[in-house]
Amino acid sequence: MSVLFTDVFVYDGDHPAGMVGPTDLLVLGNRVTSIGADARRLFDEGLGQDGPHRVIDGRAQKLIVPGLVNAHFHSPANHLKGSLRSLPLEMFMLFESPSDEQLVPTPREAYVRTMLAALEMLRTGVTTVQDDAFLMPFPTSEIIDAVMQAYADSGMRASVALDQPEVTEADKLPLSQTADPHVRAALSASPPMGAAALLDMYDHLISRWHGSEGGRLTAAVSVSAPQRVSPEYFAALDDLSRVHRIPLFAHMLETKLQRTLATTQPRFAGRSLVEYTADLGLLSERMNVIHAVWVDDHDLDLIASSGAIVAHNPVSNLRLGSGVAPFRKLKDRGITTCLGIDEAICDDSCNLWGVVKMAGLIHNVSGLESDDWPSPHEVLDSLWVGGAAALLRSDELGAVREGFLADLVVLDLHSRAFTPFNDLRGQLVYCESGNSVELTMVDGRIVFEDGAISTVDESALLDEARDLFARKRPAVERARHDAEAFLPHYKGLVHDAALADVGMNRWVGSA
Repeated sequence: MSVLFTDVFVYDGDHPAGMVGPTDLLVLGNRVTSIGADARRLFDEGLGQDGPHRVIDGRAQKLIVPGLVNAHFHSPANHLKGSLRSLPLEMFMLFESPSDEQLVPTPREAYVRTMLAALEMLRTGVTTVQDDAFLMPFPTSEIIDAVMQAYADSGMRASVALDQPEVTEADKLPLSQTADPHVRAALSASPPMGAAALLDMYDHLISRWHGSEGGRLTAAVSVSAPQRVSPEYFAALDDLSRVHRIPLFAHMLETKLQRTLATTQPRFAGRSLVEYTADLGLLSERMNVIHAVWVDDHDLDLIASSGAIVAHNPVSNLRLGSGVAPFRKLKDRGITTCLGIDEAICDDSCNLWGVVKMAGLIHNVSGLESDDWPSPHEVLDSLWVGGAAALLRSDELGAVREGFLADLVVLDLHSRAFTPFNDLRGQLVYCESGNSVELTMVDGRIVFEDGAISTVDESALLDEARDLFARKRPAVERARHDAEAFLPHYKGLVHDAALADVGMNRWVGSA
């Protein structure tokens, strides 16, 4: 298919104004073929018109930007947004995905919950997602296929990993010697799936789905977090990442409790999770270090020297009280950052524009000089350039450029967010909410236009989701009630960590 956009402005991160135009842009197949005067000439000469072709007139009121990259996400909680009050991560996770046989999803439920977020993302201009999918109680080939088929059908670009711990809960967090025997037994129980079986699931994910849909769907790997896996499994996933040249996801130092693991878990021998990973030889340019809130200068130096990317999730970090990541310190060291929603249950939306705005605001209360607050340019660079780098695809994503993949979003400059028009970057970061998105194109295919998703019957899917998950709600509530028995233990862990002196503070307004 060929699409000619005429009389449009085109986002250009290197241009002083942030855009060029009005101009023309030609998409041929799944690539941006030409920007400028040649675009119309090539289209008029019939290039690519042996198939479907369209002309879309921008009337000097439309802006084409790169498709937004949601660089960190967990799709299995898509159907639970707004259902939990704010709690620290370690307590929140008790109720986010509690154990109950009746909560094990059917493949159809996994498909529908994945599609819920895909639809919201496409409507608001997110064309690419990195989905660190925790498929409770453990991944199966049928559930993996359901998740991937949802992304295939939606038209999104997706990179999917299996976020599954393979050590006991007691090995992840300090286990109190005074804990109730029932609690101690539960926390010491073996995980539902071991490393060998998980690697079999990765074999299925990679062999069946990596590079499918013309390269639109790809695999990634995930250790969840260094404290949640054995060194051997960590190394095996790193091998898969290296062999297939795919990202490796690792949550690190999201919370203060995770910072204290250096001294409360003997296996870390006084080392932070970043230092521990580096000592294993597993901190690399293929890694997405997720959160990096409670990092110190040594951690940041290690991340910088490795070339790893940091995934910044400011809304989730606030929702869970985790703290504020040291954005300026990341930038000062040249560490590439990307932006993520994290998940629908701790952002309560799958609209990435809220994350963009929060990234532009939350660091203003860091106590730094105002010259060190993030600029709109830096935030947008994280959104697009950082997002592409996280995917290891900087050579074809993250910019509107000739030869790059045609993952494009058309914004209406005549909308309220841009009226009156003052400063493009500032209005993208502080004013845009997704309401200006008129068209979303992924891989050269228009998937959202004129207020409607073109790939699936959105109304029917929403009706099905309401019915499916309304019937599931009693089981969710029962499982969350049962999880209350473990709450005092986790609350104690969080409280002890809060009182610990770790040589830094990442909580705004702390005494």
